[in-house]
Amino acid sequence: MTITDTPAVAGAVESAPSGTISSHLHPEGSFSVEDHAVPTGREEIWRFTPLKRLRGLQADAEFATGTTAATWNTPEGVRVEQVTGDEARGLRGISGLVPASRFAARVLADVPATLLVDVPADLEVGEPIVVDLSGSDAEVTEAGHVALRFGAHSKAVVVLNHTGHASLAQVVEVKVADGAQVSVISLQDWADDAVHLTHHEAKVGRDATYKHVAISFGGDVVRMDSNVSYDGPGGAAEMLGLYFADAGQHLEHRLFADHTAPRTKSNVVYKGALQGQGAHTVWVGNVLIRKVAEGIETYEENRNLVLTDGCQADSVPNLEIETGEIEGAGHASATGRFDDEQLFYLRSRGIDEAEARRLVVHGFFNDLIRKIGVPSLEEKLMSTVEAELAKNVLKDVAEVSA
Repeated sequence: MTITDTPAVAGAVESAPSGTISSHLHPEGSFSVEDHAVPTGREEIWRFTPLKRLRGLQADAEFATGTTAATWNTPEGVRVEQVTGDEARGLRGISGLVPASRFAARVLADVPATLLVDVPADLEVGEPIVVDLSGSDAEVTEAGHVALRFGAHSKAVVVLNHTGHASLAQVVEVKVADGAQVSVISLQDWADDAVHLTHHEAKVGRDATYKHVAISFGGDVVRMDSNVSYDGPGGAAEMLGLYFADAGQHLEHRLFADHTAPRTKSNVVYKGALQGQGAHTVWVGNVLIRKVAEGIETYEENRNLVLTDGCQADSVPNLEIETGEIEGAGHASATGRFDDEQLFYLRSRGIDEAEARRLVVHGFFNDLIRKIGVPSLEEKLMSTVEAELAKNVLKDVAEVSA
């Protein structure tokens, strides 16, 4: 049985002809760059993205080197280093990735080095492995490949922290072996002129758990594809996202949970806020439940809070089911302004409007931030949300009150 549920027609449930599947969730990938056309913007997977602002990263921009520096800590027992040659080539595709885009194929084909984070089997890493990627020149286009490999029954947290000025095409591959417990956190805290086009691909082993957290605040344009598939039954993936777009920013997050094994789970929760003229966010959540994936559970949710006029939030959940033998599947999406009842309740108790709005936004993000599981990062994010609010909403309220 094939069931496709998309928001194009509310509540639509369509059955495809027997034995046929027509869906962008079944792309034909290739490692050959020539097999991938340059996007025009008319393709389903590119229709929201402002291609002219990507500085050619999606097409054939030159991949230079040397403007984005990588530094990291190395907890005991963990290997973190740049590798080249046969070892680097052997890491291409460890996540099961077969590129479905030109830029991903170019990264795997053209980038000579790979940043490898290797956590051995049975090792429990007591502190986050933090990789800082700091750019110095947004006029230089470059690319990078990151491989995160976690051995069987290991336990670790990896933080990829992106800052500074850059135009970066990137592929991050994650291999989670059987029984491992892994968190990968990608923080996009770029300068205002940065462009970041990135694809994250993860393969989750039998009875393993994988948490992926995408946090986007900075940059002119950030587009992240975050995919997960399964290497055996019992795997679970939690995919969390937090974003805050200011005037002129384009922040785009695309998720794909590909249930390729029975009794697997995926849970997706993304929350975003927008403020300022021309702020634009895009969230596309795709879930594919294949015929072999009996007994799975999946749910995806996206919430957007529009703080000022002149913003646009696009939210598109997609669910494709090829078997009726599942435990549960669903999705939810909502975009709205401040809750007037919440504001009225707070103001009726003597709280001024600026503080009331701040409390509402904090409440909107707080439960998601607390799920990240890294206390130092959680506190930093709450401070960042506060700083974002001060840029526009709270300032406007203060000016009106004055």
